[in-house]
Amino acid sequence: MPRRRLFLALLLLAPPFGGAALAQPLGAPATPPVSLPPMPTLQLPRSMAELPQGAWRVTFPANRDALEADQRAALERLGAALQMSTSGRVLLNSEASGGDDLSTHRRLSLARARAVKAALVAGGLSETRVDIRPLGRTANGRDAVDILSPTAPR
Repeated sequence: MPRRRLFLALLLLAPPFGGAALAQPLGAPATPPVSLPPMPTLQLPRSMAELPQGAWRVTFPANRDALEADQRAALERLGAALQMSTSGRVLLNSEASGGDDLSTHRRLSLARARAVKAALVAGGLSETRVDIRPLGRTANGRDAVDILSPTAPR
């Protein structure tokens, strides 16, 4: 029985998780998060736009899911830049507009996101880092895929 009491006393007196919780005094400001470097500026075709804080938009003609050659080339360069200068997840938000069939919009937005993902991966971005959100028809009424880098606010 004395060994059990000694063990319990040591558990109560030992700092949690090897003392990591006590490394910073109470009331001290938290350490600031590590900021990632800004994304490089890329030459984009007219059908693509750079959005604020590490995001890009690829616009599509209505009812089409194929990328144009200049879009594919720009996305491959973007994929290489994302692989080299970031770590973390890349999110693709895809939208489709027009019409009444919600299922068709969802499938169209998925096909667009897959085409964008394939071009980013062809440029060197690891495919396991890309998440797809096929939103279908939204209130925005856009035919676009937004690419959010790990540095972009979600």
